[in-house]
Parts: sequence; structure tokens; C-alpha cells
Amino acid sequence: MSFGIHRYLLMTVDPVHIGTGGTRLGRVDLSIVREPGTNLPKIPGTSFSGAIRAYAAYRYGKRRCAGQGQPRDGREGHCAQPTCPICYTFGAITGERSYSGVVSIGDARLLLFPVYSMVGPVWVTSPSTLEDFGITGQTVAEGKAKWSNITNQGHLNLGWLMVEKEGDLGLDGLPQGIPEQVRQRIVLVSDTLFSQVVNSNLEVRTSVSINPETGAAEEGALFTYEAIPRATFLWMDVVVDDYREAFPVTTKQCQVEKRQENGQTVKVYNDNAGEDLPQAWQTPADVIAAGLEWVEHLGIGGMGTRGFGRIRKAAEVQP
Repeated sequence: MSFGIHRYLLMTVDPVHIGTGGTRLGRVDLSIVREPGTNLPKIPGTSFSGAIRAYAAYRYGKRRCAGQGQPRDGREGHCAQPTCPICYTFGAITGERSYSGVVSIGDARLLLFPVYSMVGPVWVTSPSTLEDFGITGQTVAEGKAKWSNITNQGHLNLGWLMVEKEGDLGLDGLPQGIPEQVRQRIVLVSDTLFSQVVNSNLEVRTSVSINPETGAAEEGALFTYEAIPRATFLWMDVVVDDYREAFPVTTKQCQVEKRQENGQTVKVYNDNAGEDLPQAWQTPADVIAAGLEWVEHLGIGGMGTRGFGRIRKAAEVQP
């Protein structure tokens, strides 16, 4: 089958900071990317696409195909060979020829957001958030909430905000990748309230640059930044449109050899000829899965040196 949609349920292992590319006055200096309509944080598909390509290329042993296509600063560009699963999946740009990839990675959107309460952590969601994921039929009155088995009291605080209970929450259709302890602590609030709760409970940190000569804080270098907190559940769709239907089934890593030609050392790449891969790549979706697996270890986004960015694939679910 040349066309398919793969939906991934993701959980943040660390706080994740995908910045907007600038600074602004207000709550923090470095803000994160948000949906324009809902003002809810998201992780752009472009952030995933670059990281997944790079990590898949590392696993395959062909780092030249990880970054941008055109050679520059002494670095090699994409090989653009039909035998390369990285270039086939994501596309290639070279000085001689270029072609598009066969995958489209969508934005990662919120599903369950962790919030502190007086009875322990809870995970907040809203009717529209669930409906976008494919769970329909959930309603709640404006300014109220639904939950089950969290507390016997008729009210619950979500951070600084106190909400009144409207009724018990009956929620079916959640994917298997969500742990049972999270399923038992889900709170449903209205769409309007959800945005306020999320943006009021993002992780905000303060950092300062260090003067390398004195070892002390650099004067005037204090800054704050926000992040999606750990234990947030998101979902992401990856569309595979293998219109060429010629994916090079791959069982081994790329083998790189160095040879002397005209007095210069050149690299020769032999696809599918090195050590065995942990798992054979039979479709472009396998390349995506291999790169996504390393996102749990190497992360995406900014502030990686501060322990940010790791995201785990909790499950692959039916869209």
C-alpha cells in the first residue's frame, strides 16, 4: 500500500522548549510555539522532521544525508541515491538533482496536560482536544469540570484555579499507551478553560550566562524561558505517500570506505552493506520509527544542555 497515516502517541520525558525564534516582553523572555487559534502549545512537525531524519541517518551510518542537501563549509551534501532509504524517505537536494520525500510529519498536539492539584497530579483535557484525536461525545459546562475517583469533594484546584465538579467522567477510547494511573486522574474542562489552565501551568525556568573568566554570572544575562512540562501526552500524524513505490528494503547499515583517487582521499558509500540494523527497514514508516526512537534519548528543540527535549513514543494508534 503506497498511502497510509501513522498516528503516534507521545509523552514528554523532559520539559520541551520549541522556541518562537525571538524574545518578547511579558511573562517570559523566550516563549514557545503555540497554535494561533487556540493559543495552545504545540511541537511543530518541522522540529520532528529534522531530528527524525538526522537520527535515522546516524543509525544507518550515513551522516551526510542527515542535514541540508547542498554541500557547504566542507560538509558533504545528500547522496540522492535511489538505494539510500534516508534520501528516499525525506527527499534530497543536490547541485545536480533534487526530489521530494514521501513522508509528511504533522504537528504534535496536546492530548493530556499535567497539572498540580492539592490531591496530587492530574491530567487535564477538553472536549475539542479529545474530538481532534478521535474521541467524541464529551461535554462539560463552562467553568466546571468532570472527573472520577480523584477526590470525593465537589471542587478541585487546577494550579491556582478552583473548579466545581459537574459530574463523573466516563471516558472511553483512550489509547493503550496511556498508563492506568494517568487514566484514573483525568479532568475534563471546557475548551476556553483548557487554554487558560495549560498556559498558566507551563514550566518556566530562569537561567543566566556564566562569565568564563570569572566563573560568576554574566551581568545583564538573566533570562526566563518556558517549556511543555514532562509527562505531557501529545499525538502526531505522519502521512506516508510512497508514490514512487520503490523503497530500497534495508537490512544493514551503510558501509563507508575511504579510497585514494587522484592523490586525494574520497569516501565511497555502499548502501545496505554494513552491520545488521536492529530492525529491517521495509517501508518509509520504518525509517520514521527508527528516528523517532532516538528522540527519546537525544531529544529535540532548544535547551538540550539544560536537560530538555526528550520525548518517548508511548504507542502507535489507529487514526
